[in-house]
Amino acid sequence: MLLIALKMLISDRTKYLGIVLGLTFASFIISQQSAIMVGIVNRTFGFITDTSQPTIWVTDPTVQYIDDIKPLKDTDLYRVASVPGVDWAVPLYKGTIQARLHDGTFQTCVFIGIDDATFIGEPPVMLEGSIDDLRIDGGIIVDKVGASTKLATKSGPLRVGDEMELNDNRAVVVGICSVSRTFQSQPVVYTTYKRATNFVPAQRKLLSFVIARPLPGIDPHEVCRNITSITGLRHILHGR
Repeated sequence: MLLIALKMLISDRTKYLGIVLGLTFASFIISQQSAIMVGIVNRTFGFITDTSQPTIWVTDPTVQYIDDIKPLKDTDLYRVASVPGVDWAVPLYKGTIQARLHDGTFQTCVFIGIDDATFIGEPPVMLEGSIDDLRIDGGIIVDKVGASTKLATKSGPLRVGDEMELNDNRAVVVGICSVSRTFQSQPVVYTTYKRATNFVPAQRKLLSFVIARPLPGIDPHEVCRNITSITGLRHILHGR
């Protein structure tokens, strides 16, 4: 029976090659679509993995995912910092802003403001410049892909020393970084938290997240439970 089955399969070479090619193409499509799905999923949490210093993210209780930002009150930062077991807690801004390049074109960018004093939340990899250059008046750091594509002009990619306008505020590029691609594939711009809140339109609440870390030797799950019970805010434990 096995011999008959093999003869039926390979005796007609045209049909046999058609079956092999069909299976090969189907396997390629399955692998390709799986890779696309994994790539898209990775983009949804890339910002969290890039921000590796904190292990606890504190958000509004109704937040459902990283881009579902519901601002907190400024006082929430101090409430989280005072919770027993918290080593440090700093503010983080995440939003979007319109960038106007020197040739007059506009581009929406992901805008991130990190702690002014410690630079916690900084880009994972600096390719040009230094994170300390953010102390320069109007200093911003742009991701490499955005600088060479959507923020590029006819004169070439965006470079250190170039200027642009962010919501009618002068900004100067002081560094180029490498970050995970965003879900919308928009350029990523880093600056200090205070500068970010001054650049974006005025609102009553601008604190996107409080990022924190527990004291060494303290169970982070216990710290998270304390944060929720004392402040009523939602916590996300990362890196554990």
